[in-house]
Amino acid sequence: MKAAYLNMTTGTIAALIAVLTGAFCMLLEPTLPWLVTWPAGWSLPMSDWIGTSLTWFLELIKPAMRAFSMLLAYPMSGAHALFAATPWPLSIGLITALGWYIGGVSLAALGLFGLGFIVATGLWLESMSTLSLVAVSVPLALVLGAGIGILANEVPRLRNAIQTVMDVMQTVPTFAYLTPLLFLFGFGPVVGLIASIIYAAPPMARNLMLGLDRVESDIKEAAIMSGGTRMQQLFLVEIPSAKTQIMVGVNQCLMAALSMVIIAAVIGGFKDLGWEVLLTMRKAWFGPSMMAGMAIVVFAMIIDRYSGTLASTRQRHDWRIASGIAALGVIAATATWQNLPDPSSITLLDPVAKWLDAGLTSVLQQNGAALDAFKNGSLFYGLLPLRIGLDGAVLPFTWGFQWTGMMSLVYYAIWAIVAGVLALRGRAALGLTLLIFAGIIETGVAELPWPFVVIGAGALGWVSGGRRLAVFATLMMTVLLVSGLWDRALLSLYLSGAAVITCAIFGGAIGLLCAVSPLVWRIVLPICDMLQTIPLFVFLIPVLMFFQIGEFSAFLAICLYAIVPMIRYTRHGLVNTPDELIEAAISSGATPWQTLREVRAPYAAPTILLGLNQTILFAFAMLVIAALIGTTGLGQSIYGALAKANMGLGITSGAAMAILALVADRLVQGFANERRQALGL
Repeated sequence: MKAAYLNMTTGTIAALIAVLTGAFCMLLEPTLPWLVTWPAGWSLPMSDWIGTSLTWFLELIKPAMRAFSMLLAYPMSGAHALFAATPWPLSIGLITALGWYIGGVSLAALGLFGLGFIVATGLWLESMSTLSLVAVSVPLALVLGAGIGILANEVPRLRNAIQTVMDVMQTVPTFAYLTPLLFLFGFGPVVGLIASIIYAAPPMARNLMLGLDRVESDIKEAAIMSGGTRMQQLFLVEIPSAKTQIMVGVNQCLMAALSMVIIAAVIGGFKDLGWEVLLTMRKAWFGPSMMAGMAIVVFAMIIDRYSGTLASTRQRHDWRIASGIAALGVIAATATWQNLPDPSSITLLDPVAKWLDAGLTSVLQQNGAALDAFKNGSLFYGLLPLRIGLDGAVLPFTWGFQWTGMMSLVYYAIWAIVAGVLALRGRAALGLTLLIFAGIIETGVAELPWPFVVIGAGALGWVSGGRRLAVFATLMMTVLLVSGLWDRALLSLYLSGAAVITCAIFGGAIGLLCAVSPLVWRIVLPICDMLQTIPLFVFLIPVLMFFQIGEFSAFLAICLYAIVPMIRYTRHGLVNTPDELIEAAISSGATPWQTLREVRAPYAAPTILLGLNQTILFAFAMLVIAALIGTTGLGQSIYGALAKANMGLGITSGAAMAILALVADRLVQGFANERRQALGL
């Protein structure tokens, strides 16, 4: 009881500090405008400093990196020549045979029909270009990730530093480090290869570290007692014991590499699937764009299912049947060697692409007004007030009337009364929190006073994780404040925040339905699997088809990508409540709804918060990709810096987005840990 009282007091004090800070800034804004808008003259030229320093350093190592680039070009050219020259019937036969051997009929069918679909699209050579990038980048990423994981395991004092570096490698948006990589390695596919290695190595390192940590102590002691050296213990006992977890790392490494080489198509240099999607999107050829996007999805599903099966099961099917399937592929390739059509000339699905274009045009003509009404309604009544506040968004053109100062006074008075009533009922922290959210909506995220944001982040850190997290959050937000990117950071915070709130509401509701109804989960599960398999780039296609370029399209793309963790973690937390707790609730006479609300939901809270954490990180990851179709803020700065080869702005903007993601990550993790401790987990 005492601990609960202290927690309530801490939350109340933190919320009160935030409310007083916001009120103080609003009252003094007419006389002290710098309390609301950070003066540009007070910002530090961090972009210029970083750009100058980075250019000087990169110039020193540029000759060595160009030589390294030339070396990497050989395996890439070799892999591309090999995959492109291999007759496609032989490739399909070998992949189908592998699918049979590791997964039986289902995987064999996936390989056969999936690759058959790619052939039918006429994008076989583009797919082989993508495969060559993956085939070269993944082994290098695996070696690098394994080396990092082993180093962290063997030298414990470096572990925290290595984990921090990996957080940065995966949190900094990929576009941010494409600019210095372009400077170092020049234009071409090698840039995509290096970026892919950087992005794909951390999952391997993390899973290897996790696998080694989970090796039973009895196994480690047995290895020591056998008299083996440390390297023998590691490579002959511990790593084989962690094989299952390591294979999960291989799967994640493959998917990260595939996602990154698609993104690297933005800088060109290689005619692969990513470039095909980008080219057709730019020309508004949505039928061909959808075909190319589906080819990427199929390609990603094959890689994901094959590598995932290798990671999760050791069962193998009859190798003789697999050999027979491979032999059929060899025979088909040999028999058609002279008459095999050029895969680029195959146009079996061109009518489908044209039908999609015609169908989309028809749908837009028939439902264009309804789609525009939905988009404009969401913008005018949802996104715009959250961005610039009710006082800026409520206009005769949008809402039919003008927001006035008197309305603001009445609005705040109503919410102050609600906060007061809740305080009298012992819920002061909740009342003050509602008052804070009301103030944010009235003012707008992009217009929030900087002291409120900085002090509010520190107060939230204090409640979430104590003094250390409060200092971290305050310091990070202060760095953002003086970086000269504050306004852009708030715009990014607004759009990602809107997407996270939407995902939390709808994803949580869908996860709840999946927990209650196994039938709903059977329907939703394959959709979640598909959404998690699709590379980021492909999410842009459907939203562009229906809503064109703009902020709303970017918002929808972020929601589509980020909603899956919320669904999965909500459902997982609710269905994994211990049976004894549920039995105790039922025996006490609780209804199913009471059991869900009073037992399952509190027990699932830490898991749901972890899902929210993943949703936040996914939203920030997608934010930069969404810059391609019309966002503002840090994402647009990063993409613009790439187009202009401005390393300073690219790195600074990427670091700013990483800071926002890291602060959000630490805050949500703090709340999850607090709930876990409260439940005794």
